[in-house]
Amino acid sequence: MTAAEVASPSSGRGGAFASILSIGTLLLIGILAFSIRLFSVIKYESVIHEFDPYFNYRVTQYLSKAGIYEFWNWFDDRTWYPLGRVIGGTVYPGLTLTAGTMWWVANALNIPLSVETACVFTAPVFSAFAAWSTYALTKEVKGIGAGLTAAALIAMVPSYISRSVAGSYDNEGVAIFALVFTFYLYLKTLNTGSLFYATLNALAYFYMVCSWGGYTFIINLIPMHVLLCIVTGRYSSRLYIAYSPLVILGTLLAALVPVVGFNAVMTSEHFASFLVFVILQVVAIVYYTKRILTPKAFRVAVAVVLTVGTIVALTLIAVLIALVATSPTKGWSGRSLSLLDPTYASKYIPIIASVSEHQPPTWPSYFMDINILAFLVPAGVIACFLPLSDSSTFVVLYLVTAVYFSGVMVRLMLVFAPAACIMSGIALSEAFGTLTLSVKYQIELPDPPTGPVAPVDQTAAGATSETSASATAADLAKDKSVSEKGKETLRERPKRSRKKEKESAEKSVVKKAPKKKASKVLPFEASAVAIVLLLLLVSFYVIHCVWAAAEAYSAPSIVLTSHTADGMHVFDDFREAYAWLSHNTEENDKVASWWDYGYQTTAMANRTVIVDNNTWNNTHIATVGMAMSSPERQAWEIYQTLDVKYVFVIFGGLVGYPSDDINKFLWMVRIGGGVFPHIKEADYLRDGQYRIDAQATPTMLNSLMYKLSYYRFAEATMDGKGYDRVRRTEIGKKSFKLTHFEEVFTTHHWMVRIYKLKPPKNRFRGKNKRRTKPMITDRRNEDPPYLWLTTLYRSVEVKCYLAKVPFGDVDGRQLESFWRHKYRN
Repeated sequence: MTAAEVASPSSGRGGAFASILSIGTLLLIGILAFSIRLFSVIKYESVIHEFDPYFNYRVTQYLSKAGIYEFWNWFDDRTWYPLGRVIGGTVYPGLTLTAGTMWWVANALNIPLSVETACVFTAPVFSAFAAWSTYALTKEVKGIGAGLTAAALIAMVPSYISRSVAGSYDNEGVAIFALVFTFYLYLKTLNTGSLFYATLNALAYFYMVCSWGGYTFIINLIPMHVLLCIVTGRYSSRLYIAYSPLVILGTLLAALVPVVGFNAVMTSEHFASFLVFVILQVVAIVYYTKRILTPKAFRVAVAVVLTVGTIVALTLIAVLIALVATSPTKGWSGRSLSLLDPTYASKYIPIIASVSEHQPPTWPSYFMDINILAFLVPAGVIACFLPLSDSSTFVVLYLVTAVYFSGVMVRLMLVFAPAACIMSGIALSEAFGTLTLSVKYQIELPDPPTGPVAPVDQTAAGATSETSASATAADLAKDKSVSEKGKETLRERPKRSRKKEKESAEKSVVKKAPKKKASKVLPFEASAVAIVLLLLLVSFYVIHCVWAAAEAYSAPSIVLTSHTADGMHVFDDFREAYAWLSHNTEENDKVASWWDYGYQTTAMANRTVIVDNNTWNNTHIATVGMAMSSPERQAWEIYQTLDVKYVFVIFGGLVGYPSDDINKFLWMVRIGGGVFPHIKEADYLRDGQYRIDAQATPTMLNSLMYKLSYYRFAEATMDGKGYDRVRRTEIGKKSFKLTHFEEVFTTHHWMVRIYKLKPPKNRFRGKNKRRTKPMITDRRNEDPPYLWLTTLYRSVEVKCYLAKVPFGDVDGRQLESFWRHKYRN
């Protein structure tokens, strides 16, 4: 029985134990990922967070009640009045369909699960899936140990927790899983060359397209890696199988998503994938023809391919240039241009720049969101180059691009988090592996003899020396026979092949040389100290992640809290205001506010809004910004044209809430001024400073936003001076009356203030007198003396428009007849 046969049973048992241990560890990591995101439910209640999740929750409710077909054709008339919105064609349906499926499966199993509960816990469930996908991806790069470490890190990383706590029902909650899982299947296909995994990769990409607009990151990162492999001479059939089905099948599936449609082939974000696809086909043809043709025929084929390929490439480039030239943004979306040029949004699209999560991050935000991983990432990059493989180059490329995008938008720290966890997992795994092996090697070393040396039996020593000498001679003879056999083989081969075989033989001899284990072994004391320090570092990371999950990211924005010496105070003003709107306004009343609160108003108050968080119509949002920036009379007229009945503003000056509308007001001015040039930001600034005190400009003090925010504010303060706790100053205009708006409700902490538009004044003053017949003449170019006559002219103009009769063709007798018919009583 050989040594291999003796070792096989024990190695089999060890492998089975390792597999069971890995599965158990993964289950614990999944439980950790789910449970660490439940602080929001434990501390507060099971409620939807933030702004966008309320729209997703409302859509999921409609899906569960009406069904999938009605969902695709749903026209929502409660948003963007009077335009409305086609929900099925403007939303990424992945999150909604996922939560709806979870709710349907639970009810099919007789589990009493509400739609809201399914929405609240969707993100924590998929955080466990994301951790397992990270394990699988990292395992393809550096093995099981690195995979388990990376999975544990991403289960707790604060950047991911911020978007996946219980109640954070947003697209990113499932999109990060889809992102990592797509990358894993790409590497799996690249390592195995399996067409089965290539098909699964295309399906995972399709789910990513359904879930989040960030799918363009995938369809640009993978082509970059394929191009890098081609340039560095690492082309293989496995690379071809990993990429070609993804482009063809993935693009066809992506075009099935209504919100994407033909953008999958018509926008500049996708052109790089098609260009790399063409290059890959050319390289594959070159390698194939080189293998089947003679050198002379291959040169001719290369000349033909280059000629035809150049013509085809120039034609494609001309077509792309023609398509791109028709777009003012050259085929790029506004958000993509903001990523490529960080100054683009602030110059041309202020509505994108106004969003806080679109601002560049600060250095403390990196430490807050990834903590010690920022210091471990460089070590992981170095480990990926030892040795370098296709998989390791991909994760390095992923890290580099994610670092750049996270530096442009703080929101994209979420994309950077998986890359940081993968690199840190590799670094920690390599470090712990080296240190533990050093400790193990030092422990297993035999102790040197300290007592008297025992006498050696010369006969046994001679026999042993003779045995070892004979074994050495046998080994030398075997090596000599092998070398002679190799030389004979070399003589029979051509000179070029002889040289290659000789070099390979020399390399094999070098490889057979005994390795010195002590070359990579550290001293026992240094290894033990390093292990303790690494464990402390990981402990600090765990403590920080638990604190971030429990305190920083668990509080829902719909319910606010503050801690004082008297204890914790809860501010539930938002739900108080939405409940008032729901119970005290008519069902068809229109409510105006800044676009940040549109989703919540529609979902919680069930009232029609003018703008919401979709921000698809810049002109409509600019109209609301113009109204907020205008004097009271002009703002009232603007809202009258929009059929608005109620207006509310968010005000934090009394309780110190900084994210109120006064702090956002300059963005309203900028967005409104981008469409309506008469609104100028300089009119609201005093010497370049934004002020609300006595030094504020008259334009600022007379604006509707200022009046709605500070109306009766001085009366509410204890000293009567109107001290703003957010701006930390005394307001400039304290005593004023509202002429066109009336206050109907203010929440307990003054955080939401609701106003109602006053109806127009009576058109006749004094006693009503018997109307005399007016003279009807053509007075279109003059201001009519009475408002009722203006109404008469407008009514006739509308009737003429509906009857397709030009207004100028209507004579005085027709006007008189219309007047007698309408006002005969």
